[in-house]
Amino acid sequence: MNSEDINRVKKQIGSLPPGNIVIKRINGKEYEYWQYRESGRQITKRIKGEELEILRKQIEERKRLEVMLKADNASKLPAEIIGKVFVGHGVLADSFIRVGDELKEFSAPVRDYKKRDCFSKLEDYLYSPVNDRVFILYGLRRTGKTTMIRQAINDMDANKLSKTAFIQVNAGDDISSLNKYIRELEKSGYRYLFIDEVTLMDDFIEQAALFSDIYASSGMKIVLSGTDSLGFLFSQDEQLYDRAIMLHTTFISYGEFERVLGIQGIDNYIKYGGTMSLGGVNYNQMPTTFSNVKSTNEYVDSAIAHNIQHSLKNYQYEGHFRGLADLYEKGELTNVINRIVEDMNHSFVLEVIQRAFVSHDLGITRNNLRKDKKAPSDILDDIDTSMVTERLMAKLDIHDVNGKTAIVETTHMNEVKEYLLLLDLIDTIEVVSSSGSNKNKERIVFTQPGLRYSQAEALVSSLLQDDIFRDIGIKDRLRITERLLDEVRGRMMEDIILLETKKAFPDKEVFVLQFPVGEFDMVVFDRGSISCQLYEIKHSDKIVSEQTRHLVDKEKCEYAQKQYGDIVGKCVIYNGVTSCENDIKYTNVEDYLKFST
Repeated sequence: MNSEDINRVKKQIGSLPPGNIVIKRINGKEYEYWQYRESGRQITKRIKGEELEILRKQIEERKRLEVMLKADNASKLPAEIIGKVFVGHGVLADSFIRVGDELKEFSAPVRDYKKRDCFSKLEDYLYSPVNDRVFILYGLRRTGKTTMIRQAINDMDANKLSKTAFIQVNAGDDISSLNKYIRELEKSGYRYLFIDEVTLMDDFIEQAALFSDIYASSGMKIVLSGTDSLGFLFSQDEQLYDRAIMLHTTFISYGEFERVLGIQGIDNYIKYGGTMSLGGVNYNQMPTTFSNVKSTNEYVDSAIAHNIQHSLKNYQYEGHFRGLADLYEKGELTNVINRIVEDMNHSFVLEVIQRAFVSHDLGITRNNLRKDKKAPSDILDDIDTSMVTERLMAKLDIHDVNGKTAIVETTHMNEVKEYLLLLDLIDTIEVVSSSGSNKNKERIVFTQPGLRYSQAEALVSSLLQDDIFRDIGIKDRLRITERLLDEVRGRMMEDIILLETKKAFPDKEVFVLQFPVGEFDMVVFDRGSISCQLYEIKHSDKIVSEQTRHLVDKEKCEYAQKQYGDIVGKCVIYNGVTSCENDIKYTNVEDYLKFST
């Protein structure tokens, strides 16, 4: 086609409806829905009758035109593949393949980027003698998956690069069409194949064994990547079994955040940690994902809620929706996840969703301001809490229980928690009671701290709109809001240290030890040597005797020694300089996190 024809076809495509007709099974019956994306959000509408038939024909026409346009771009492919793949309708509707010089151009922009810690695992797979296995690179959006692929391509010598292809998959593609590409690439001598966003194909989960059984077994190195973490996990369970090497990219430690992005400071990690999208001296210059509550909620919707919805929709004919089908149909899943994010330091229980939304941050700060030894204040007692909460709910797109269309039950909460654990978005820390109760509590922490902090900032913004709060002096306002955010940062710093210590020392037990009055913020128990280390965690750069009151408490230490063996260390992890005071070590938090990882 000439340029005029191409523009005409593009105009026709633009005038036709986007998306696809999908079938959903609800209570044993099948219903047709029109599903498409608008402004980054997935829209699903029930369509039936004559309207359905008209829409179906329009979508079919759009796809036919897209295939024509794609076929016209076939010159981008190796000549020996063009005539074999672009026959009939065996073309990937929205995909694009890169080889040769285009592959060099594709990988060049990341040449100077620092590599993630897990990059070596990808490299080991590509150049090891292992056959019969594919490599799955998966994780939530903006955690560096495609960048790692581009870095791997960049590191290839000319010989390997000539045998390498990259395929970008988009919604609407299918395994059978992709298979035609791979078959011809294999015949043409290609040995390294990177397929990005492969889980966007609706039939990926059921057909995933094709990659390992047919192509990897014949010597091809196949790297599959995508944001649909659950889709990969389901495909491993159903199709790939032990024929896949899995690499999850979602968790990004503080040490890696600092080294790869070139940005220092625990508070920066608290504010932005969780993705690789914060521009830094060593990495990309994309806007940060968690810069405001709007972008945070879009991330929750597209990277987390949509991930769960997409995977469950395509797995076993929706059989794994289980109790979540009703929430999904009524658009409540993102609402549930938002509430869980806000309540991350509290029990993962039904009441969080069912009761009217009440911010824990606000309540904790109110109490702490009353007890402040230097400048106590009861100003938050006079604030219109209901109005503040209402504004906060509006900012976070969280609805009150009275406005909900779905009844959220314990089974829903447990299932959401299961999937968030599988996504590596949350982890659990045990909270042990000195009372000897067999029912220890569980502390849920999010592995992407920026999600949590963004919502805390929304609370501060809501506070600043309160009429009574605006009437007080600017110095008091700033002191109160900073105290609130400092409380949030302090609790989040505890979570980060607990999580990273647990991940760094999988052979040890890491938990919080609570007493009737007070607690050890972290205990690290080495069952092998029958010894333990005791920690206090403080978001402060000052050394204050009060920080060690539990560490020097004779009764608490005797209890810990009786239950967990010799106490081999006592430490305060804080923001100040590493030093030692009265046999208690003070360790800088950033030094600790880099050492532990």
